[in-house]
Formats: sequence, C-alpha cells, structure tokens
Amino acid sequence: MLSCRPVQSSDLPIICSFPQTAQELFFMFPKAVYPLTVDQLSQAISERFDSTVLIAGTDVVGFANYHKCEPGMSCSIGNVIVSPIVRGKGAGRYLVQTMMAIARDRYHANQVEISCFNQNQTALLLYSKLGFNPYAIEERQDPDGNRVALIHMRYEWKG
Repeated sequence: MLSCRPVQSSDLPIICSFPQTAQELFFMFPKAVYPLTVDQLSQAISERFDSTVLIAGTDVVGFANYHKCEPGMSCSIGNVIVSPIVRGKGAGRYLVQTMMAIARDRYHANQVEISCFNQNQTALLLYSKLGFNPYAIEERQDPDGNRVALIHMRYEWKG
C-alpha cells in the first residue's frame, strides 16, 4: 500500500541512503556530491517546494519535490528518487503521479515539467508512459566531465 506525505526531518537520513552510486545521485540531484548527505538534501529542500516522501506501509521509499512552481501555469518536478527495494514495482509511477496531482489540484497548473538525463532509460520510459513528451534537450556534463543530454519533458492537461 503506497501513500505520500510531506517530508519530515527524520526522513532525510533514509532518503540519503537511496542513491546507490554517484551516477544515481547525479540523476536525482546533479549538484550534489556523492554520497548524499543530510546537509546537501536539507539545502535543496529549503530552496524547493512541496518536498514529498513516498510511503510503503510504514517505510519511506521515495522522494520528490518541485524546483519551480508558477501557480495557474506550470510546476517542475525534481529530485525524484525511489528506494532500491521498491524499484520496478510501480513506486516511481505512484510518486510522479502524486506530484502531478499536487501540481494540478494545489497550484492549478495546466502543465507539469520533468527533466531526465539520457542515460536514465528507466525514468525516460516511465515519464513517457505517464504522458510526458520531450520539448528540449540541454547539453550538460556528468561528474566525470562527459557530455550528456538533459531531456526536458512536459505533460499538459487537455481542456
């Protein structure tokens, strides 16, 4: 049974354990330095909106927020990560759909944006299945200095 709630300070060490590699952390939080620390995560939360955790039973198993929100227009989802123990089981879908619903219901957004690095095929496929469509590609560098593509995607509510 999955549910979501606002993040609490006691959740932060748990969330910091989710990225298993520097690459996973880069996908979730490109500005962070591996391993993710409570201080880095706290700083991101303080600069963002609606930091939300995904709960399975009583366990925190996911996290996401908005890095930009313009009421009546658009919200941009960021810092999406799911615990390794629930990956591939619908948890990411539930979390992103919850963030989409918050954008629509709380902020009356007519669109939601999300960005994903080209190497993160699992997330790209999920976002596509949820109805997100690419609208721009931005060149970035990964922590090793390699060229990567950040694919910006958008979901728009019709009507």
